[in-house]
Amino acid sequence: MANVVNNALFPSKRLAINVVTYKEGHSVLEHNDPMGSGRYYKFNVVLKKPERGGVFRAEKVIFNLFNRIYFFRPDKYLHSVSKIEKGHRKLLSIALYV
Repeated sequence: MANVVNNALFPSKRLAINVVTYKEGHSVLEHNDPMGSGRYYKFNVVLKKPERGGVFRAEKVIFNLFNRIYFFRPDKYLHSVSKIEKGHRKLLSIALYV
């Protein structure tokens, strides 16, 4: 069974909109997403927080609202999600490539 379910709502070369569900036991190791030329932005809205764990961390964010809405540069800064210990984490992720 996959620990991540990624439902693409709108895929294109410059804009991608996805609903992503991370299941219990999953974590995202610290990484960045190099894109070559251009800039890469992500706007993530946490729709459902897990009961325990699943905390987003980033070296730098452009803004963070209520620890539920994040706007950041995944190409420039390291980011991760701690292990989801109980429940699942669901987010709306909007990626913009410029």
